[in-house]
Amino acid sequence: MLVVVGVLAYINREQLAGKQELVDNPGILVMKRGEEVATLRLEEMKKLGEEEFEIVLRSSGKPPRDLVLTGVPLKAVLQEAEPSLLEAGSQVVVRAIDGYSVAYTMEEVLMDDHIFVVYLEGGQPLRSKAEGGMGPLLLVARKDQFGQRWCQFAIEVDVQ
Repeated sequence: MLVVVGVLAYINREQLAGKQELVDNPGILVMKRGEEVATLRLEEMKKLGEEEFEIVLRSSGKPPRDLVLTGVPLKAVLQEAEPSLLEAGSQVVVRAIDGYSVAYTMEEVLMDDHIFVVYLEGGQPLRSKAEGGMGPLLLVARKDQFGQRWCQFAIEVDVQ
């Protein structure tokens, strides 16, 4: 199992190698079954109805942390990229610049107040991985009790 995870992370990292620009100028590459649909930049996403919310990050071996995050619903980002995406697949795979990926069901993405593209913590921009942060973009599953389904350093969303 560990070997499979390692191989998949390596493959994802290779696929994402040329996408550093999405960290330097924050944005999300939106895809449909591996084909590029659009790239939405942070400034465009902010216009989709940003929301501020409080959440407790519980992670293994660390004390819980209270966070105040600001972001936009992932479903709003997908709808802005191409309205038909919300009916185009059964899952959404989010990939990070470091090769990590998380899959959400389309049902989860369509839920109100659940999956968010986050860019501020406590009113401040999320720092990049190089700066020791979680950003510049972070995908958060608000209704999950633990943060293991969060995707730090997110740069790509693929509707499958």
